[in-house]
Amino acid sequence: MSDQILWFAARGAGIVSLLMLTASASFGLVTVTRFQSAGWPRLFNYEMHRRISLLSVLFLTTHVLAAILDPYLKLGLAAALVPFASSWKPVPVALGVISLYLVVALIASSLLRRRLSQRVWRLVHWSSYLMWPLAFAHTVTSGTDALAPWMLVVEAVCLAIVSGAATWRWVDRGATMVLGPRALAR
Repeated sequence: MSDQILWFAARGAGIVSLLMLTASASFGLVTVTRFQSAGWPRLFNYEMHRRISLLSVLFLTTHVLAAILDPYLKLGLAAALVPFASSWKPVPVALGVISLYLVVALIASSLLRRRLSQRVWRLVHWSSYLMWPLAFAHTVTSGTDALAPWMLVVEAVCLAIVSGAATWRWVDRGATMVLGPRALAR
């Protein structure tokens, strides 16, 4: 049973990481559109994005550490840090490793935001458009529960939420480019 604790921790923390990264990406996309209403202030989107992002780091760290320490998986430190170094599902694990590096870059740039130019910070944050799909692909291809009916629902909901937020962001961007930001503010 004690060996299984790490396996369950890796799986559970991985699933919660996907949920947290989904929420973080979605709030980030909504924040960029500057959405607000009387009952939903713009600051709420920013604060939720920030807090969920930091919380996702906790679950992501738990996921990675539990996978490294799990005696059944035998992932090892090198496989968790070097893409394609895993002997177990090398491509799916590599997707997770690359996504992890992008998360680290996003968090680091956010923590250093006051020391970075807006251009550099924005450029790093554009990597989130790659980070989330890589994390999602990692979940779908490496997770032992990926094809379980309940997990298919979780995956579908995550995909729908991020797709909806991304669509909203791109539609808003197109409207801003055509009408101009002042026309939309009215």
